[in-house]
Amino acid sequence: MKRTDSFWSETSMRSDRQRGRCKRTDEVFYIVASLLRFRRSTDSWSVNKVRDRIFRSLDDALGAEMSTPWFAPPDGYEARRFEMDNGDIALFAWNDHQAYWMGNTETPQILWRTAKFDFASVPEGIADWAERELLAQLHEESPWLIEYPHLSWYFLPVFLSKDGRETSREFFKTHAAGFPIEDADPALEFYESFLATGVLDEYRHLMAGKLGTSEGLNLIRMTAAMGEFNAAYLLHTAGYNFEPEAPVSTGHSLDFRVETAQGAHLAEVTHPAPPHRRSTSSAVESVKRTAETKVDGQLDAHGGGVLLLVDCTSFTDEEWEHVEAAEPTVGHRPAIVYRLRADGSVAGYGDGRVPLNLGILD
Repeated sequence: MKRTDSFWSETSMRSDRQRGRCKRTDEVFYIVASLLRFRRSTDSWSVNKVRDRIFRSLDDALGAEMSTPWFAPPDGYEARRFEMDNGDIALFAWNDHQAYWMGNTETPQILWRTAKFDFASVPEGIADWAERELLAQLHEESPWLIEYPHLSWYFLPVFLSKDGRETSREFFKTHAAGFPIEDADPALEFYESFLATGVLDEYRHLMAGKLGTSEGLNLIRMTAAMGEFNAAYLLHTAGYNFEPEAPVSTGHSLDFRVETAQGAHLAEVTHPAPPHRRSTSSAVESVKRTAETKVDGQLDAHGGGVLLLVDCTSFTDEEWEHVEAAEPTVGHRPAIVYRLRADGSVAGYGDGRVPLNLGILD
């Protein structure tokens, strides 16, 4: 298979961060799920050992084929590619000192006790080679993603995860990544354009992991996860530098620490589920209920000062019109209630003395 030149940009794609944190999203607790990661072995390896201890283990369990990789491995490494009868894939590369395994399949027993590493924590050549292999696999399975190279790269650890590869792609393709539109292309183009800025590259594993790797499609949770990307877009567009998942003195974290000329400000994002996806009587009630849940829990510990960002991006035009007309308070100040559209435009209103200028308020 030939490489597609549009797979990625070579710049600013090296530094990933993964921090597993317990988050609360629309009254549902979840833990950042397991993404694709490498396993490193320090044993001595040969082609015969790979065949005996890796391939045979996979073939006995699932039915497998072993072949040379689609792309040349890094200098100094040998490598093999494994394709299982159930659609799983795995990669294995080794030299005289170490070996690296990555796959969305069962881990052979010989590798069970090996340490796990994300893309930023292995040699650059190994990370680049594995990403080329996996992106080629992803685009062969889902060719509609070829037009979105940075989106493909950013969510690759989820799009090819063991449990979430089908649901994550379905969420983007069929459900427009949470936008209330039938045609997913504008949503895909929006996130492709934003992610291509590179502003979130450093936080790739952290942010992509929020989408989760569950076999079950949870639209409320997944759409809420994209609410943090929407907030990041607004912060970036407004010219702010920010850090996602900023640790605070209470021992947990808030969604963003935002740097301004007057100092740092903390911001927390909440995403009300629209009435058509939640058992509430109206869009206004949905905004009030979700915001109150956030305020009564996480924000109370800070005694005020945190900017609450209430993302209503998944609301339909009619639902948002009701919210915009009523401008319900959310039980916390300062707060901004807003809806982002796939063309990048945004509308909303504020409550209290808002410390950030996100281009929303008059």
